[in-house]
This record gives sequence, C-alpha cells and structure tokens, in this order.
Amino acid sequence: MLLLALLVAGLVWTTVKDLPDVATLAKYTPPLPSTVRAADGTVLTSFTRERRIYLNYNEIPPRLVQAYLSAEDKTFFEHHGLDYAGIAGAVWTNLKSLGTDKRPVGASTITQQVAKNLLLNNEVSLGRKLKEAVLAWRLEEAFSKAQILELYLNQIFLGRNSYGVEAAAQAYFGKSVANLDLAQMAYLAILPKAPSTYSPTTARGRERALARRNYVLRQMVANGYVRAGEAAAAEADPLVAIPNVIPRALKVGDYFLEDVRRSLIAKFGEAQEDGPNSVYGGGLWVRTSIDPTIQAAAEKALRDGLVRYEAARPWRGPAAKIEVGDGWQARLRGARIATGYPEWQAAVVLSKTGDTSRLGFGDGSEGTMPEWAARRLLRGTNVPAARALKVGDVIPVAKVSGGYALRQVPEISGGMVVQDPKSGRILAMVGGFDARAQAFNRATQALRQPGSAFKPIVYATALDNGFTPSSIIVDAPYCVFQTRRLGRKCFRNFTGGYAGAQTMRWGLEQSRNLMTVRLGFGAGMDKVVKTAEDLGIGKYPAVLAISLGAGETTVLKLTNAYAQLWNGGRKLTPSLIDWVQDRNGKTLYRADTRSCEGCEAADWTGGEMPRPGGAGKQVVDARTAYQIVHLMEGVVQRGTAMGLSSMNRPLAGKTGTTSGPNDVWFIGGTPELVAGLYLGYDRPRSMGGYAQGGTIAVPIWRAFGEKVLKDAPKLPFAVAPGIRMVTIDRRSGKRVYGANPSEERRADVIWEAFKPASEPRRTGTIKRNEMLPGQSGRIVRSDSEFLRNSGGIY
Repeated sequence: MLLLALLVAGLVWTTVKDLPDVATLAKYTPPLPSTVRAADGTVLTSFTRERRIYLNYNEIPPRLVQAYLSAEDKTFFEHHGLDYAGIAGAVWTNLKSLGTDKRPVGASTITQQVAKNLLLNNEVSLGRKLKEAVLAWRLEEAFSKAQILELYLNQIFLGRNSYGVEAAAQAYFGKSVANLDLAQMAYLAILPKAPSTYSPTTARGRERALARRNYVLRQMVANGYVRAGEAAAAEADPLVAIPNVIPRALKVGDYFLEDVRRSLIAKFGEAQEDGPNSVYGGGLWVRTSIDPTIQAAAEKALRDGLVRYEAARPWRGPAAKIEVGDGWQARLRGARIATGYPEWQAAVVLSKTGDTSRLGFGDGSEGTMPEWAARRLLRGTNVPAARALKVGDVIPVAKVSGGYALRQVPEISGGMVVQDPKSGRILAMVGGFDARAQAFNRATQALRQPGSAFKPIVYATALDNGFTPSSIIVDAPYCVFQTRRLGRKCFRNFTGGYAGAQTMRWGLEQSRNLMTVRLGFGAGMDKVVKTAEDLGIGKYPAVLAISLGAGETTVLKLTNAYAQLWNGGRKLTPSLIDWVQDRNGKTLYRADTRSCEGCEAADWTGGEMPRPGGAGKQVVDARTAYQIVHLMEGVVQRGTAMGLSSMNRPLAGKTGTTSGPNDVWFIGGTPELVAGLYLGYDRPRSMGGYAQGGTIAVPIWRAFGEKVLKDAPKLPFAVAPGIRMVTIDRRSGKRVYGANPSEERRADVIWEAFKPASEPRRTGTIKRNEMLPGQSGRIVRSDSEFLRNSGGIY
C-alpha cells in the first residue's frame, strides 16, 4: 500500500511540477489588443488575434455576473476552486458511459475554466484534469473571487472572434455590456460551452440558443437573482443579433499602418512569448504621426493621378473569374479584388442581355451595367469591354446615373510621402493604389532613379564649393572619355538643344542636364555623392551620371533629404510613431527624445519661455540650404513646376523625369510641409514620350496641395542667418541697383540669396535677346522655349 501511495504521489508530482506557482500566477496579465491612434487621437486600428476589450470587475453589470454564475458555477463563492460534489457526479456519469462513444463530462468550476484557458489546452485526459485542479487551487490562493471572475469574463471565447463579455456584447448586439437587457445577458452566458452551437444566425442554432437562454433565466430565478416576472418577460424576447462584421475604426492609411506594425514588431516582438509588451496581446497604446486629413488627400490625389494616366489605356480584361452558381456571393468576397476608392465595388457578371450585363455584389445585391458604361476597348482588339465580358467575370465598377460603369485598377503605380520638415514626422504615406492588391510599399521599398529630382543635391554641393546662384555655366555639348572599353560618353538635354552661358539659377529652374553635369564635375562628384550620403539619399559611386539622378533611392529617402534642406540643413530622421505606452500608461518609446527644462513647470515665472534643446546635426550649411530652397522657389515660379505657380503661395520644389521616361517625380512644399511622389510601372518601362514630372507628377501634387493648404497661412521661407538678399538680373547674373522686384516691370529682376562677400559686384542688366559670352548664336525668345527642353535624366 505504501508503495502504491508513493507511485501515485510520484505521478502527481511529475504531472504538476512544471506548473506556475502562486507568485507567478499573481503576475498574469491577459492578452489585449494594441490600439493605434492618429496624431489627433482618432483610433485607426488595433493589432490583435483575439478581439478583446478588457473591463474591470466593477465595470461589469452585476446581473451579467449572476447570469454566468447561474449557467456555469452557482456555488462559485462557496468553493475553493473545486466543486467536489460536482466532480463525484461527473465521475459516476463517466463510469456509466464506459464503452460508449460519449465524450466524458466534467464538473469544471469557473476557477478551473480560468486555469484551463489561461495556461493549459483542451486535451481530454486525466493528466490535464489533474493540472487543472492544482492550478485552480493555486488561483484561489493568488486572487480574490472578484479577480478570478474578472479574468474569466474578460478571457473566455464567446464566438465571432470575441474574447470576453464586452467584445461579445458589441459583436452580437452592437452595444456595451452596460446597455444589455436581461435576455441578452442570459444569451451571452450560454456561449462559453459552444458558441457555434448557439449561433443566432441559423434556425437550428437560434432554437437551441433560446432553449438554453431560457434555462439560464429560470436558474437565475431559482438562485434568487431575478424575480419570476422579469425572467418570464425576458423569455418572451426574441433573439435578434446584428450581422457578424469585423470592426474597423477608420479606412485610411493601410500602407502607413503596415509600416507601423512592422516597426512595432521589430521593437517589441509579435506574440506574448516574445515579451509582455508584444504587438499582438501586449495591449500597447500607439500614437502615430499620421494626419488623417492629409493622408486622405494624399491617397485621393495619387489614385486620381494613376487613374487619369490609365484612362487612355485599353481594358486589360477581368480582374478574376468565379463560378456563379449557389454561393457566388462568398466566392466573390473571397476574390478580394482591390478597388482602391471607397465608391468602387467588386462585381461579378451574373448574366448578359446583348451587351448589357447583370451584376452581382458581395452582399447579395444586384445591379445593371449598360453597354455605354463599358465602351473601353479590350487590349489588342477593337472589341468593347461590354461585348467581351463573360458570365463569371469579376470587375471593379462604380455607381453612375443609370446603373454601374466599368472601372479598371491602374497598371501603373507609385508612392507618396508627406513630411513635417521641422520634426521629420511622416504625416501621410501612400504606397500604391490599394494595399489589398499588394502589400509592397512603393514609398519605402521601391528603389527608383530620381532623375532631375536629384539635381538640387548637385547644386547644393556646388554652392558649398565656390559657386553662387549667379555663377555662369555653359549649356553646351559635354563629353567625357570613360574607359577604352566604354569609350566616349556624351550627355544631352532632355529634348536636345543648347542655350549657351546661363546662370546657375536658370539651369536649375529649367532643369538643364548639361549645366548640371558641368556643375557636378566642377564641384567634384566625390563631394556630390558625399552630400547625398549625408542627407540619407544613398551611397553612390562618384560618376557623372549620378548628377542626373541615375542612382536609385526611395520616395521616403528623397523627401526626407528635401525636408532637411527645408529644416536649415539639419538632420532629420523620418518617424511614423510618436510614442508607445504599455497597458498601464508607462511610456516605452518616444520618437522625440529632446529634453525641455521647465516645459512641465506648474506656472510661468515671467521669464523666457522654455524651448526643447538638442537641435539636429548640421549636415548641410544652413545658408546653402536656404539658397537651394530659394532656387527651387524659382522652379515653381518660372521653371518646370510652373503648374503650381497659380496657387499663389510660397512654394518650392523640383520635378524629375528619368530616361525612358520610366518614372516621373515631384518633391516640394511650403515651409510647413514637404511632399514627394513618383509614378512608374513596377517593372520599369516607358510611360510614353510625353510623360514628364511637370505634366504628370505636378498636377497630382497640386490636387493634394489645394486640399490640405486651402486654409493654411501663406508663410514665407525663413531666410538663414548670414544670407544677403541682393537684387539681380536672373538671366545675366548681374547686380541691379535701385530696383525693387515687387515693383519692377521686368520679371527677370529678382531677389537672390548670397553668402557674405559672394554677391556680384558688377552692375547692369542684359537685354532679352542679347547673346552672352560662349553662346552658339542661337537667340532665345521666351522662357517657354526653354521649358520645352527641360527635365529628364537623358
């Protein structure tokens, strides 16, 4: 007998030796979703695998607690984790079922269910039941009854991916537990055993649910929790639940949020086993830098630009094909067609009458697409889409007068980034037409040649190495001997032609390739690539082609480089996350680590207002940075980005067009905001000979800017300390005395920015058609002639 007792004791010890002790259990924290907010506090989304909203015990209605006690464990407040009478009854029932296929029954208390759900699994075995019993006893030692109920009512699975009573109340009834009626509380109390069995959406499930719900109501009467009349009234209530939908607080910024998710996982881990502050389960509170208004404007402007470019292309055919028999609605939803715009929908052709199509939608509704609404020709044919469509074809459509019209997701794509040039915070990010089509983020992951959008880096390097905005550079043929194998390399302007000797300003405004190559050679390409590296654009070989933007980079990197020029040449690190707090409010991460002595003082002493310290590292001379921004104001006023000049506010920026042309760019903004974008095919190919940054990218930026800058103050760019503003003739580079550009009739007289002792000393102006030294004899009659020759890498 002693040996048998020792064997049993050994078996018990082996089974429970690895279970957590009371102290470990007391530290348990349930998994919670991580909530992500915008800069204005708007909830954007949550990262979770279990839909859960945690409530403290005193936030749970007492009657809801009583409903669960009546359904699951009426002696909860009397036992110490185990219901011995219930266990005996379960043993007897199981003995009688030996030799049958009946599943063994249990007598688990609420405490045992907490132990099982928190730390164990659903294995049906004597060993697991033994572990469960030991853990239940230890839980009763570690927690009060109220704490155990709080854990139970927040962690139980209740169907519809809802864990805990608050998530379930919202999933089934669209309201908080505080607003549930008695019948709804009783229904939630029946769900822990088998949520799918008591589904309110099927006739059989509803019948079972009503029977079980009414049983719980009668038990509540028997236990003295409610009066018989209240229970009878609740039994008469029908069971009506809302449709099962996945909540989404705000449909904006999918690409932005995916980058946030990846960053959080890299910092804190993905699941609970990675640490207590994991993304999925850690209950983090994340404040991002996204501005929902700016994000929505960026998404719409880029999508509109992509669709506008696509409009002249033929129809490529259906996005997918499905069977249209029974269950076509689920198959259509499963096709997951990316439609981009909220007003676009995925539809399937259910039938055709002539060239008119009857359409079906994922919610089961139907509509009609007349022949005139699908006239775009099928690619490679003269057949209109209305005729080419077949039953089962899945297509994007939009509601129009008279039915629905065919739409097409653009084949071309692009990326856009909007940044605060004072802090580096990313205000908006768009990585393509629709993240559902492809998670690849073209704003951060697509390496593209920036073309002429790189030229400000060359000009900034030149200004740091003896050149001024009025320096004369010859726009004429330029060839270099590369190697014996590669031979002689000759550069050219975008559409050929030469303009002779011109000022640096004019060269940047008109995006002249030959002048840029000469500047790169004159300043030193080793210095140019060093500037690019300092600004975070990329590391490149010191070859002349780099001066024309032949080195690859991303929209994010190049936009951040421009933002640093806007920021007086001080270093900026792009950031999407402002700060992260744990479930208790403790700050785990903060992007802005600057100290601010006195910022949190209780009152103002009357002295100087406190300011954050720790200015960023100076990567470009502040005076040079202002000179470049001032030159890029001219790009908007008179150059390749003149499409923005009528916005009538201080703007600076630079267009870019790569060889092919394969990509078109524009990066620019106001003193308060910098936005950069590009368009191009994912597998680079020509966009067409007419494609240029000024004709395709600039209109997108304008649509964006008109929306977000509508009510913004018209602030000038701040002049850097040490800069001298001098009136000059921008074409000759000569100084003009006694002129006020705001009153001067000639548009060529402007204020120019010079470093001390670098301004022109000679006076005078040059007539419009007067030839400069070194010109080839070609007479230039207007700026528009130069505009036609602007932009490009080659």
